[in-house]
Amino acid sequence: MPAAPPARALPAPLPTPATDGLAAITAALAARAAEHDRDASFPAEGIELVHGAGLLTATVARRHGGPGGGLADTVRILRALGAGDPAVALVTAMTLFVHAAEARRPHWPAGPLADLLAESAVRPTLVNHVRVEPDLGTPVRGGLPTTVARRSGDSWELTGRKIYSTGAPALRWLLVWARTEEDDPRVGSFLVRGDRPGITVEPTWDHLGLRASRSDDVLLDAVRIPLDHTTGLALPEPDGGRDALGGAWNSLGLSALYLGVARAAQSWLTGFLHERTPTSLGAPLATLPRFQSELGGIDVDLAGAERLVASLAGAVDASDESAAEESPGAKLIATRAAVEAVQRAVALTGNHGLTRHHPLQRHLRDVLCSRVHTPQDDTVLLTRGRAALHRSLTL
Repeated sequence: MPAAPPARALPAPLPTPATDGLAAITAALAARAAEHDRDASFPAEGIELVHGAGLLTATVARRHGGPGGGLADTVRILRALGAGDPAVALVTAMTLFVHAAEARRPHWPAGPLADLLAESAVRPTLVNHVRVEPDLGTPVRGGLPTTVARRSGDSWELTGRKIYSTGAPALRWLLVWARTEEDDPRVGSFLVRGDRPGITVEPTWDHLGLRASRSDDVLLDAVRIPLDHTTGLALPEPDGGRDALGGAWNSLGLSALYLGVARAAQSWLTGFLHERTPTSLGAPLATLPRFQSELGGIDVDLAGAERLVASLAGAVDASDESAAEESPGAKLIATRAAVEAVQRAVALTGNHGLTRHHPLQRHLRDVLCSRVHTPQDDTVLLTRGRAALHRSLTL
């Protein structure tokens, strides 16, 4: 009888998300956040911690052996990580969003997806879209990428420069948005392993906030990938191929992250008010009604924003299309509440809040980054204003 073929090794199972231990993870991330902010160093040990807790793969679909976490789970995770180290949270968010998109609509080729999942089971495997370019800016405002994919035999060759590529030095997979060099160019995402020849990460990230996210430039010089390593190529769409569900994940997930930053600022503020005892007062600042009232205002605003984000996230998981449509507006409300909360904390503490050895100034710098994420406030308000005007004509 012929020998039986060797048994194929089963992939290691993905870790189960330890969401009951989020408070401990927040504390562990916070212990190193100031160091990474000061040095603008990538928080590798923080990503290891998140992976070990099963959070980095929380949104992998059940059909792929993952826990199948939804947007409500993601909001809870990112709020906790944001309170600890928002750079870790942002890098984690990008990977969670990619897995969630694949769970909603399968679009990765089988080979690269199997590699991604197998590696994710045993080590942190970061993946992110790299889309923004020096001349184009953010793609959601229109235009074609200058990054070009040229057909070369049985491969694509990618050449271009991407900026603001979050987690760039540690990305295992890059989804490079590019156009084909054809008479009628197609656009799409090309799946590129981070260790491919021709990729250079240029350490250009010198930002006011989220310094440890290492959102550096990525240079691609004739990087060769197999022809099937794309998530679908198509002619450009007038609206950029709008994805309401993907937009909801981005809006609500990132809102939760920055609400976590604001809660960290509030936590420091309460400790400061209990400890600070001016000699002229003879009692902690926490005993003064003015400070109690201001802290109450911060708490009310953050609680309302958190409830809004969590409610909409649950509704999105329940396939409520209206919740997805409302998510950009919720991002505006939540991030404005987060920024305002930290600014009020700074106003209450004066020089103490802006002193570098206190974390409040770091929380302020980090929370201000909420304004640059898509969708930006002006786009949200313009879209909603036009929709309101249209509704008024049809009443």
